[in-house]
Parts: sequence; C-alpha cells; structure tokens
Amino acid sequence: MQQSEVLEHLLKSARWSASRSSGPGGQHRDKASTRAELNLTLDSLAGLDPEVVDRLAVGLALDEHPLRIVVQDERSLARNQEIAIERLSELVAQALAPPAPPRRPTRPSRASRERRLAEKARRGRDKSLRRTPEAGG
Repeated sequence: MQQSEVLEHLLKSARWSASRSSGPGGQHRDKASTRAELNLTLDSLAGLDPEVVDRLAVGLALDEHPLRIVVQDERSLARNQEIAIERLSELVAQALAPPAPPRRPTRPSRASRERRLAEKARRGRDKSLRRTPEAGG
C-alpha cells in the first residue's frame, strides 16, 4: 500500500471535532469554531495490511494511546483542518519509513592511535613533574 492510500484510509476513519480557538481574533474568535482536532485510535487501522498496521501502531504510538492532532494556527476551520492533515501525513511518512541501517563500527586510524598515545605520554610526564622530589641522600 502506498502512503497516500494509507492516509486516505486514516482520514476516513478519523474523528474530527471543532471548537473555539484561543488567541487573537476578536468577535470572530468568540463566535466561530475554528480550532480543528483530529483523533485516531488503534481501531482506525482496521482494514489495512498487517505489516502497515504494525508499523503505524508503533510509529504513531497508537498501541499506547490515541493520536490527537490539534490545530488552531489560522482563523479558518478549513485551513486548520488542512494543516492537521499535513501534520498527519508527515507522521505517517515517518512511521512507514524503513528503519535506518545498523551502524557499522569503524576502527581508529593509525594516526589517531598515535596521537592518543602521544597525548597520554605527555599527560604522564606533566603529572610526574608534579610529584615531590625523592629525598636523596
């Protein structure tokens, strides 16, 4: 399944709500419900491929708690819903992305080993100079 198909499926099964938003806006803010809220639960994944369900459940943490995207950036409900969809799209893309390849450890170069040993020797000389002189006879 492609990301766009998964996103369409999630949007169909998502629960939308609108409420009054905070911040500037005067009377419009007081009267209009422009804050968009998108809620997704684990049940929203029903009907998708099992592999996609597993990735999304872990990537969106739907197995722990519902996903809630709240947007009140703009003064228009439609625009806030568009922003919520964009944010959901980014989260889905991250969740469906293949994991990064494991890091292959590298060995230190010869020059870096020599620098490290030279620095250790210098520190040892500095510390030996701090000692009190031996009582001689």
